[in-house]
Amino acid sequence: MTYPNSVTIEENSDTGSSSDSIKETGHTNQQPQCPETSAIGKKKLPPKAIIDVPGKKRRLTSEVWDYFNFIPKKDPNEELKCKCKKCGNEYSVESKSGTGNLHRHIKKCLKMTTKDIGQYLITSDKGALGTRNAQFSQDKFRELLVHAIVRHELPFSFVEYEGIKNVLTYLEPQIKHITRNTAKSDIKKLHAREINRLGSELRGCPSRICLTSDAWTSIVTDGYLSLTAHFIDSNWLLQKKILNFSYMPPPHNGVALAEKIYSLASSWGVEKKLFSITLDNASTNDSCVAILKNQLKLKNSLVCDGMLFHVRCCAHILNLIVQDGLKEIDKSVELIRECVKYVKGSQTRKLRFTECITQTSLDSKKALVQDVPTRWNSTYRMLSSALYYRLAFGHLQLSDSNFRCCPSLEEWERVEKICGFLQLSEECNSSDDFMRRIGSQMFVKFNKYWSEYNLLLAIAVVFDPRYKFQFIEFSYNKLYGPGSNELVKIRNALFDVYNEYVKTFNIPGASSSCSRGSNEVYSHGSKDQEDNQSFDVLEV
Repeated sequence: MTYPNSVTIEENSDTGSSSDSIKETGHTNQQPQCPETSAIGKKKLPPKAIIDVPGKKRRLTSEVWDYFNFIPKKDPNEELKCKCKKCGNEYSVESKSGTGNLHRHIKKCLKMTTKDIGQYLITSDKGALGTRNAQFSQDKFRELLVHAIVRHELPFSFVEYEGIKNVLTYLEPQIKHITRNTAKSDIKKLHAREINRLGSELRGCPSRICLTSDAWTSIVTDGYLSLTAHFIDSNWLLQKKILNFSYMPPPHNGVALAEKIYSLASSWGVEKKLFSITLDNASTNDSCVAILKNQLKLKNSLVCDGMLFHVRCCAHILNLIVQDGLKEIDKSVELIRECVKYVKGSQTRKLRFTECITQTSLDSKKALVQDVPTRWNSTYRMLSSALYYRLAFGHLQLSDSNFRCCPSLEEWERVEKICGFLQLSEECNSSDDFMRRIGSQMFVKFNKYWSEYNLLLAIAVVFDPRYKFQFIEFSYNKLYGPGSNELVKIRNALFDVYNEYVKTFNIPGASSSCSRGSNEVYSHGSKDQEDNQSFDVLEV
């Protein structure tokens, strides 16, 4: 067989690149030679080994030169460099540098891949098609897997589910599956890293830290205590972090709770940065706070000597007030609670109740709510939904002989009244004896807790630029009349906080003390000037 022309492959000696130049030899009747053998059958070096390096003539046999191009020198004294064919990073190729850095770059180059286009993944970005390198990292896979387990509360055995393993293997054949024990170990490591990170953030934040805590008992009577931190970070963003959900052995008295909370705060290193703690309104928590305040006073770490330290949970107080008022209709509420439980007790009862709803032409899509007795708002939703299905419950009583807890007409009327109970002050003067009695009981409870509220809530309103001190003054004048002692208490507390701030941060030119009970502030400057400054703080 003859060939019209034969070609030889030569490397570009100027750049050292692997792009080939093709030249016609003009010979005919010549067999094509293998690029790796000479005419006399001796093996030739691969093209990369005969590269004419600019300024140097030497053979380069390392495989790294398949991935780099030499950069032509502009100056003979200039350092010889090469650049990656994929990402364009430049590296020195002087003899003293070696090729170690080039080998390391090949392993970590994000754009490095084989020459097979099948190794690329097609991506779409805003309608434009592109390619990205399909690189798989076992470490990244394990990191994402444990994050998914934590975020979605999956069991450790999730990683051993056969179906999940098949899906992951299909997506990446090189994947190395892990066991539940490995997943558990990885999550423990993740937990340790997050604890260290959060601890550093808490200890380094410029603000004081407010704690909230609550106790909880499981269905098997095991006690637990939660501790949550609220603080402003260095970017002026409000942060809420759950610090602990810890086992709380008995006894659950004030001494034990105080020791537990203090030990948890000390383990995070924030016992000297606490500002306040919010707890449910219970006598046990009162004694707990008293012990905590004594411990923190020994370290001189309380603001205003602990005057603002204890905050009673407003939601819990509101629930106690409403529940106290609902005692008048406990029997009616209990009957409706039993009605809802009966209907939801089995699928057969649900279907029978649905038939009763259809017969009364009511909307079956409205949910029938079962309440949580310790949450008054859920009790309200239960009563409201039961009132809507009042006729359906009547039909169910006629068609189901086992349903014996349906409220009477008088009890339904009481439930209807309590659902319409909106304003305590008006209902206390209601002409209805039943509603007046409930309103009076709830209002007494409200006054009891209102008299013990934390002044910090009012100080926060003063700091709010939408309200300032004018709103406090307006509200207290309506509640207690002009010039009340309660308003003076807030003004004094505000100046106490200001003085604490000045003393702690040693602010130059600021007043170090103020006369409590008045607007006068004393400092090294003129009295009139400081009076104006105090006025601005409260009124502007």
